[in-house]
Amino acid sequence: MPLSEEDVREILRLIDESDVEELRIETGSLSLHVLRGNATPTEEEPAQPHRTDPTNSDGLVTIESPMIGTFYRAPEPGAQPFVDVGARVEPETVVCIIEVMKMMNSVRAGVAGTIVEVCSENAQPVEYGTALFRVEANP
Repeated sequence: MPLSEEDVREILRLIDESDVEELRIETGSLSLHVLRGNATPTEEEPAQPHRTDPTNSDGLVTIESPMIGTFYRAPEPGAQPFVDVGARVEPETVVCIIEVMKMMNSVRAGVAGTIVEVCSENAQPVEYGTALFRVEANP
């Protein structure tokens, strides 16, 4: 059974009232990772963004949103975007952040290549699977 928005709010309330420094919850459609204060994250890999098959008809890889939230191209208002059209990315390159309930989640490219299109508007809501960027993959 998937978690509702109210379930997530209740989990966050319980975490806020506890001494837990880090918590990771994953269900079929939800990945929640809470890190409090000066806690050091565990070595577990963060969820990677969803991508379409790189062998699609135009040969481009689509970096899709790994979660529901608000898409931001830059680390803060007025700052330069993480990436723009023409930028070279590696799998670990942070391409954007997605805000979910005041928590900022970095999204990594997950592919080596060149950004050829920015598909989503800055500061706009995105759903799981929304196209964020199109990348011409190359080693």
